[in-house]
Amino acid sequence: MERLYFACFGLLMVTTIAKAQVYVSPDSYIFVNDRMVFVNQDINLDKVGAVEGNIYLRDEAMLLQGASTVVSTNRGAGTLSVFQEGTVNNFAYNYWCSPVGNASAATGNENFKVSMLHRPTTTTASTPAVMLGAGVFDGVANPLRIADRWAFKFVSSSTYAQWVPVPGGAALPNIEPGIGYTLKGSGTAVNDLTFSDNGQANNPGSRQRYDFRGKPNDGNITVFVGAGLRTLTGNPYPSAIDLRAFLMAATNTTQVAYFWEQDPTTNSHLIASYRGGYGSYSPLAAGGVTDPTYGYMGVYNPPTFYAYDGAGTQLGATGTGTPFERRFCPIGQGFMIEGAAGGNVTMSNNYRVYIKEGTFSDFNRPADVNEGTSEHTSSTGFLPPIQSVAGWDYTTVSTAPAPQIKFQTLLNNTGVKETTLVMIDGASDGAESGMDAKSPDQTDIDMYFVLDNAQYVISVIDFDVNKKVPVGFKANVPASFRIKATEMINFSEAENVYLHDKLTDMYYDIKNSDYEFTLPAGTNDTQYEITFVDGLLGTSDELAADAFAILQNNDRQMLTVSNPGSIDIKSVTLFDITGKQIFTKTKLGAKTSYEFPTSGLAESIYVVKVVTTDNKQFAKKISVFEKGK
Repeated sequence: MERLYFACFGLLMVTTIAKAQVYVSPDSYIFVNDRMVFVNQDINLDKVGAVEGNIYLRDEAMLLQGASTVVSTNRGAGTLSVFQEGTVNNFAYNYWCSPVGNASAATGNENFKVSMLHRPTTTTASTPAVMLGAGVFDGVANPLRIADRWAFKFVSSSTYAQWVPVPGGAALPNIEPGIGYTLKGSGTAVNDLTFSDNGQANNPGSRQRYDFRGKPNDGNITVFVGAGLRTLTGNPYPSAIDLRAFLMAATNTTQVAYFWEQDPTTNSHLIASYRGGYGSYSPLAAGGVTDPTYGYMGVYNPPTFYAYDGAGTQLGATGTGTPFERRFCPIGQGFMIEGAAGGNVTMSNNYRVYIKEGTFSDFNRPADVNEGTSEHTSSTGFLPPIQSVAGWDYTTVSTAPAPQIKFQTLLNNTGVKETTLVMIDGASDGAESGMDAKSPDQTDIDMYFVLDNAQYVISVIDFDVNKKVPVGFKANVPASFRIKATEMINFSEAENVYLHDKLTDMYYDIKNSDYEFTLPAGTNDTQYEITFVDGLLGTSDELAADAFAILQNNDRQMLTVSNPGSIDIKSVTLFDITGKQIFTKTKLGAKTSYEFPTSGLAESIYVVKVVTTDNKQFAKKISVFEKGK
């Protein structure tokens, strides 16, 4: 890959301009196509009257600046221009973070506003987007008209009401460097075919192309986040960044990034019609490790899509999101972070890399299927050489995914919740920053890992076949849950995966089939756990399905246990659906039939468990209701 390096070039020009390493005079430009340009120090894009100097980054070209820069000294009213495409239509949100700010003669990074976005008309020419204001709901591609009523930022906040409008029509730029913002797409009512970049029009299938024009962001960029609160931030540079490296250094956060995804088929501006949620990226870096070339690429847990009421409160689950590659964050990508302690996090040039979108870097879209890539493509091998400001050797980084098990739980026959159990040597059983990821959503019906009395969607453990992993379920109404271990990725040490009901002491194989059960309203964080062996004998030892016949006769209010094989029975126990023991009968012998009265039981679902004298077990649910119902 050719690298344009301006250190020597800038020194040659110092004699004629005021100390800028790269100076672009009015009516001049630097055009960079399909490669990276590196500037060790500062850039001056000059402007006189309406004539300005420009840098054009095209076909995934990027600008990287020196590691020694702490405070940016970029200046000039000329502009850098770089393209990025959205992924949604006019009803859904992308989360953005601008790579540029206002271009003025002042020195350093400046604020951005949405009206600084442009629509490309030729390779170098663009026209400013028109802001439609608060009264218009839908944007249009050509001419580019943006419904800026959907532009918001979210800084150190926790509730839906704390989203702050950042309209493009504001008098002054209103989005600080490093602060992310939301924006809906432009729609497809009038597609824009006036310009194509690599054969793609400005708005193919609602993937609106925006031309970010302004002063390039550079140097250290600080973003505030409060303890237990979230801030929408993102990649603030005109280059990709190593997101894992940033999170590893952001020690006053939970060191997890959350990415918004939205169901593209729900075409409505009503909040009550929204279907979306947050996916979670963990860098899998614990114990103060700061070298991003050490360890795994990280792990991403796709979101559950939830419905919302008119106030933005989450309701029931409706679907699930898509696997993405998140290790490297492309130009313009926004994401949420959560504070572990109040204070600033710092983006720096050290995290800047040159890697194109595709296999390992995605702007909220799966890798291009034409490239043959997917979430788990690179099960062997190492990263290719990647040019970086910090000089990290990425060729030592294995692309093999971390050993993991993916679980999917159908929540009350609505949406699917995905959770990820990762196996890394030396990981603890408790919550670790940079490893385990808290559940990003608070919804009424949910499934999660229980770590330190909190809810998590990613749990990282040091695997042992006898390990027990607590899981929790909650519901605001009686609800069903159907759980299965759907994928075992780069992991073969567990022959079996069980859901263990600790109250009934039943083990359910969820590797080879799913297990469905119903729980009453409430939070249940202690009854269930994931195990890898059957706890009775270390192996699965349930009786055949026809060993016993269990029948509840509600007319007679009688429970019958038939024992056609005259098996010697140690005990028969009845549990309610919460696992509470209703009765147990022992030393029953080997009779062919047993009856137990149920006249005093409340209407509900119950579990009958039969244990034989050789400790084999059989269980079945029964339904008790009043006669005539």
